[in-house]
Amino acid sequence: MPKYLLYFNQQWVGDHSEEWFRGRVATSVAVIDEMKAAGVYVFAGGLEEGAPVYSADATSGAVLVTDGPYVETKEFLGGFAVVDVVDDETATMWAGKLAEGCGWPQEVRRFGSEPEVA
Repeated sequence: MPKYLLYFNQQWVGDHSEEWFRGRVATSVAVIDEMKAAGVYVFAGGLEEGAPVYSADATSGAVLVTDGPYVETKEFLGGFAVVDVVDDETATMWAGKLAEGCGWPQEVRRFGSEPEVA
């Protein structure tokens, strides 16, 4: 089965009170529990805001590790889930459940097939 990335950019979350966020915990966890029970859960998590960000670049022939994101942008990844489901329709169904549980939009991307190693 293909694996899908369900994710959101932090900017899609919006400005809410601490109480509002605490009120979303149970509904968000319920969706993750439902994914686990359905056997489609691979991994899920929110990224820590304010934590260090590093970039690794080997295009010069040597690995250069620097602080901060590689590209300056106003949007950045806030969190994601990986599900293993049969098709796009099922992946978008889970994204809809996450959107309802979290209270903000989710985007869906299918992973490419794994390359064969000779």
